[in-house]
Amino acid sequence: METLGEYSKLINPKLEEILADITPESLYRASMHLISAGGKKIRPTLALLSCQAVGGEIEDAINVATAIELIHTFSLIHDDIMDKDEMRRGQPAVHVLWGESMAILAGDILFSKAFESALKAKVDELSYKRVTNALSTITDSCIKICEGQALDMGFEGNFKVKEEEYLEMIYKKTAALISAATRSGAIMGGGTHEEVEALGEYGKLIGLAFQIHDDYLDIAGNEKTLGKPIGSDIAEGKMTILTVKTLEKASKEDREKLIGILESKNQKGVNEAIEIFKKYETIEYAHRLAQEYTKRAKEKLKILEESQPKKLLEELADFIIERKH
Repeated sequence: METLGEYSKLINPKLEEILADITPESLYRASMHLISAGGKKIRPTLALLSCQAVGGEIEDAINVATAIELIHTFSLIHDDIMDKDEMRRGQPAVHVLWGESMAILAGDILFSKAFESALKAKVDELSYKRVTNALSTITDSCIKICEGQALDMGFEGNFKVKEEEYLEMIYKKTAALISAATRSGAIMGGGTHEEVEALGEYGKLIGLAFQIHDDYLDIAGNEKTLGKPIGSDIAEGKMTILTVKTLEKASKEDREKLIGILESKNQKGVNEAIEIFKKYETIEYAHRLAQEYTKRAKEKLKILEESQPKKLLEELADFIIERKH
């Protein structure tokens, strides 16, 4: 958390600077809302650390790191509209305060500003090729986010989703942007092809671990720390790694029982669903899977020379599956 706090201090002024000229005032305030509300800034921190880990300077990747955070924020605003979620980062969602139309525009302008930020990278000191490679990486992740969100929406009410399909969805929806952060950071830092590939894979693996740990926390977390009731995903009828795996393994009777709970979309059946998860050991399975991805992610870092940024990347991988919310 200390590292994330330090890197946030570098990112926040850049975010404010790139958004400062947005008009009218209502669009500016809607665009700044989630950024002002905080957030851990994991993605831009990963971009900066990846840049440093291959021998680059923070200045080389700061604009790309800012772009990554703007894209992340854009996706949150649009997600909240689609999911009809009313709270985000302990604050009312953008669409709750400004209405859906303004929230869509706020997301759109953040998305556009991300590319403006990436193009501000110092082309005079860095090769043009680095900037275009980083931009290509970021663009590809934006396409994947949309595909991932569409897959996620298609999973609702589909109780035949297989584990591989679920993993593809979370890769696109969550892990692709984290991978773009580490990969583009390494590109801007002048990493070798091998280093860039290794850091891209590291980002993908911790991205998968991040989402699986989120699924796990929904059942195994603490209500106070999470800031939402235990089993919210079950109550919303969401497909998570736990429901997917349990539906794959369960007896016909338990399968029908779990589907009934998911279809009812209320808090009543949550405890019964958790008992079914326990019976098929899928809570522990999710925990192990997240740990496995984290272990593999850290192995990818072996290609890098020993340094403080490399050590921090290892620690961040652990933090992702140790966090309580």
